Amino acid sequence: MTDDQPTTLWDIACLFLKLGTTAFGGPAAHIAMLQHEVVERRGWLSREEFLDHLGASNLIPGPTSTELVIHIGRKRGGWPGLLVAGTCFILPAAIMVCVLAWAYVRYGSLPAVSGSLYGVKPVVIAIILQALWKLGRTALKRVSLAIVGVVALVLSAFGVAPLWVLLVGGLLAVAVSLDAPQMKAMFFSSSAPVVAASAGVVPTAPGLWPILLVFIKIGAMVFGSGYVLLAFLRADLVERLGWLTQQQILDAVAVGQVTPGPVFTTATFLGYLLHGPAGAAAATVGIFLPAFVLVAISAPLIPKIRASRIASAALDGINVASLALMAVVTWQLAQSALVDATTIAVALVSALALFVFPRLNSAWLIGGAAVLGALRYVWS
Repeated sequence: MTDDQPTTLWDIACLFLKLGTTAFGGPAAHIAMLQHEVVERRGWLSREEFLDHLGASNLIPGPTSTELVIHIGRKRGGWPGLLVAGTCFILPAAIMVCVLAWAYVRYGSLPAVSGSLYGVKPVVIAIILQALWKLGRTALKRVSLAIVGVVALVLSAFGVAPLWVLLVGGLLAVAVSLDAPQMKAMFFSSSAPVVAASAGVVPTAPGLWPILLVFIKIGAMVFGSGYVLLAFLRADLVERLGWLTQQQILDAVAVGQVTPGPVFTTATFLGYLLHGPAGAAAATVGIFLPAFVLVAISAPLIPKIRASRIASAALDGINVASLALMAVVTWQLAQSALVDATTIAVALVSALALFVFPRLNSAWLIGGAAVLGALRYVWS
């Protein structure tokens, strides 16, 4: 039973400010909290409508839980509701991350802060592994998709740019879903060469426009879980542009995990490192702007996309390729995070806790590991 009474923008703002401040645990936790608030408590959507909007969010690139929030805002408050819901969900986390970025820049070399990050990084690896496991069980629906995943994994491991890996994954999945004549027609009518990204390096301290444009590009390309963002951040900011180090990317992810709200607020932290508060604002606007635009454009088209066999197959392939990107970047980041017996033990214990207690809020593990890391440095 849905509530047919009009929803004010104030009601929308209050709900999503609350969720933006308290929604720890990543996209899966956000979706569960949204279902409880908008379906069970408020009756803003029926269960079927909620699932429709969730499916629509999964069909477009960007942060799924944030796009679901934007869909709900549009449904209940029209175009103003779309803007209010998305902004109120993003803003609390962005402010928290910006404050933590300031503290990182000012105090990052102090033992207690370094110790906290030393403890948190292995937990981040465990959290990503849990996400890989859960998403893999959903995405690998057929043997053919597992083969697509292996191909994407190999391409990513050999340095092919993330966008090309996703494109190949989608094309392969479409190809195996067609019969022989259709496959022949597709391959003879078009081709998509795969090349690695340029390794050119741009000087550090970029301007605000380059920061904005790079994060708009990343926000428009990240398909799948928010953790796939790591692959794009590393490919663009570390390897292609040389603006940041891999260690800074991992620190940004660790700090982003301490805060509620979207995983994409990692961009806020990185923007601050690049250009202070103005850079944080530019990166935040850039990374989230495509989500608002894509929801606005795609919402009326979702029924047609769902009905298309080819579009559905392409989506399956893109999701599997996204998991391959996550796996490769997790391996690369683990080499920076698991540096001794202590960090390996923290990662193993965290992974065990997450797999044995799947509803455990990862914020508790993050907080505990941060305290243990700080104490280790104090005692030493």
